[in-house]
Order: sequence, then C-alpha cells, then structure tokens
Amino acid sequence: MKIGIRTEDKSEWERRTPLTPEDMAALRADGVALVVQTSQRRAFTDEEFFQAGIPLQGDLADCDVIIGLKEIPIDQLAPDKTYVFFSHVIKGQPYNMPMLKRLMTLGDTLIDYERIVDDQGRRLIAFGQYAGLAGMINGLWALGQRLDVEGIVNPFSHLRQARTYAILADAKASLARVAEDIMTQGISPAVHPLIVGFAGYGNVSRGAQEIFDLLPFEQISPGKVAAMAAKPPDRTDRLYKVIYQEEDLARPRDTSATFSLEDYYQYGKQKYVCAVSQELGHLSLLVNCIYWDERYPRLLNQTDCRDLWADGRIPRLRVVADISCDVGGALACTVQSSYPDRPLYVFHPDSGRVTDGVRGHGPVVMAVEILPAELPRESSAYFSRLLKNYVPALPNPNHPSDFDRLDLPPEIKRATILWQGRLTPDYRYLETHLKASATP
Repeated sequence: MKIGIRTEDKSEWERRTPLTPEDMAALRADGVALVVQTSQRRAFTDEEFFQAGIPLQGDLADCDVIIGLKEIPIDQLAPDKTYVFFSHVIKGQPYNMPMLKRLMTLGDTLIDYERIVDDQGRRLIAFGQYAGLAGMINGLWALGQRLDVEGIVNPFSHLRQARTYAILADAKASLARVAEDIMTQGISPAVHPLIVGFAGYGNVSRGAQEIFDLLPFEQISPGKVAAMAAKPPDRTDRLYKVIYQEEDLARPRDTSATFSLEDYYQYGKQKYVCAVSQELGHLSLLVNCIYWDERYPRLLNQTDCRDLWADGRIPRLRVVADISCDVGGALACTVQSSYPDRPLYVFHPDSGRVTDGVRGHGPVVMAVEILPAELPRESSAYFSRLLKNYVPALPNPNHPSDFDRLDLPPEIKRATILWQGRLTPDYRYLETHLKASATP
C-alpha cells in the first residue's frame, strides 16, 4: 500500500504539512511506503524531503492512501482511494455535501482527523494549541493597532502579526519586551484596567493563555469584571485575566435552579440563557476559544452588540479575537472569516456591515480561518508527531472486508466517515443533509 502526502491548494496562505520530513523518514524506515507531492509553497521545502530520503512526485495518482489537511477540490478526487483530511462534513455543512457525495460516488474511504478521538470523545490529533498561540499574538497585535488609531500609547505597538515572525521564539521575544514595558511604564489610564477574557479552557485556550501568560498579569474571577472596570485598582503595571467556563457563560432560565454541566450539554438554550453579555463589554479584549453550535446560547447576539455601541457609546471592548473563527456562531460580530493578508475588520453593530482594518465604531474582529498556518513549521511538527502513530494502521481502500468486520484501531474506525463509498453506521445521519443539499 502506497501513501502520498498531498500539497495544500485550498488557500495561498496554507503552508502546513500533515507529516514532516523527519517523521516520514522514520515511518519509511519502519517499512511504510510514503511519498510526497512537490510544492513550491510548503514550509518544509522539497529539498528537505529529498535530503530525508522521501521520494517526490508531481501527482499522487498511483497512491492508495492520500493524506492532506484541508478539503480536496472535487475535480481532484479519484476513485477507490482512502482520503485522510479535515473534511468539515460532520455537522452536515452544506458547502461540503457535494464533496461528500462525490467521494461516495467514487467509492472512496474518508477518514476525518476531527473524529480521531479517545473513548471519552477527546480529540487526539488537532492544531488547536497552535491556533491559540497564533491567535493570541494576533489578538494583542490587533489591540495595539486599535489603541494606536485612538491615540493611546500602549505597549502592544511593538508586536507584529504572527505570520511575520520566522519562528515562535521570535514572537515570544517581542512579548518579553512588551512585558518589560508594562512593568516599567504601566498601562495608560485611558484603558486601565486592561482586562482580557478567555471564553473556554481547552487546547485552544491553553495555547492562547501560554502567550498571554508571558505578560505580567493578575487573574480575577468571572463576575468581578464590571466592578473592577468601575473602580480601577491602583497598580497599572499588570494586565488582568479572566477565564470563563460553561457555568460562568450561562445560567438557568429558571432562577430557582442551579447550573448543571450535564444538564446544560443536554438541553442547551432550551433551559439556559447567556449570563455574561453585559460583562463582556467591560473587557478590553475578548478571546473566543469555545466550540459552539445552535443548541447553546450565544455569548453576544445582535441585540447585545447594538446595545453596547448604541448612541455613539464606546465600550471598553476594543477587540474580539475569535480564534474559533465561528462565523454566525457564539459572537454576532463574527460575520465573516478573515485571512492572513486581511486579518482584521471592524463590525458596525448599527448596520451589520464590516470594514477592513481597525477604524470604525464597533469592535475590531480577528477571525483568521487558518491561524495555525501562521506558524507553519512548528504547528506542522506538532501535528506530525501525533499523526505518525496512526499512519501504519490506515486502511487499504481495496480491503475486501465489510466495515463491521474491519480490523482497525478504534480511533481510526471511529473517524471513518465513509468506507468504500458508503456512510458508516455512526455517520448515517448525514444522509438527511445530503438529501437537503440536493433539493433545489
């Protein structure tokens, strides 16, 4: 069985690879037949793969298994292959139903990284930490840009966008200089106390907090933000940090009830409402790191946004770093994704329109769709270390076994959405979405 690593072509900014030359060399030494498609854009050059002894090919037509990262264009799909990539179909995303239907027609097998999970449903292969790292660098940079146009002297003016740093260590060196400025010069009275709120506590949030924690800070509890903003503390040589978990973000509709995490996950907005929309307006920077879908209340809806910026008011909230890039999701101000060359826009709550950059009456939104690609070498190396353990167990698309009798590691079997063109039992609910997408 021959396995090919494809070049990424969904976005001109995508420079990551699912496997690095070093890890591919180790797999080949163990007898796994691996090749890589040539690329002029990949963060790891063709020469690096060549020096590691990895064969390079212009196309992967002779490969049985094709491993990528982002969705593969429909016209490049071939019959009777095993494809491994982030397919973005498990929510029934309408824009990818044609791709899923084509894979079925071709008799292909589809394995999705997002569904490589353990027995508790925790993801085992992801870029989340690196989305958090890059997103926090960008969020602080965006805050500096916004304060600059307001004429407010601030330490974040020294920062640059994450993609402009050669390596993560360079960005962290810049943050060390920011930290020194905060400790020696303090935060301007115009934005003191400067409070940063993190919605969520998973891998994305941990990556974001790793960057933020390089700065001098004091952690405060949810619910205390408004009081602190109204009566600022004397010390200006630090930032303030607040982390919101589910019980902080939502409260029961029944005022006599108490929050239950299990109950919240089961009933969502049927029984719970947002508890923090007003408090969020007292933050300086909101960092969104949560998974959200329609079952749950939004953190900021359209009415919240209009109220915060109504009648020319300027709340303390300058920037929203939506690392989850949840368009139309938890935050009403995230109305479109952005890309590394145009990473920031202002959402105007009165009209719902957006303008590029950091000028305008409304929050600056950073919602870059492919944040880990701004740290391409390091995020690829991290992902590759996780993925390489599963590569030898990837199934041959021509294996004659029925899926139920297929002998695969449970992590891979759980992630198999299609087996030889047919939806596997856990994903048959997608038939409804496929039919809906075919309706005129």
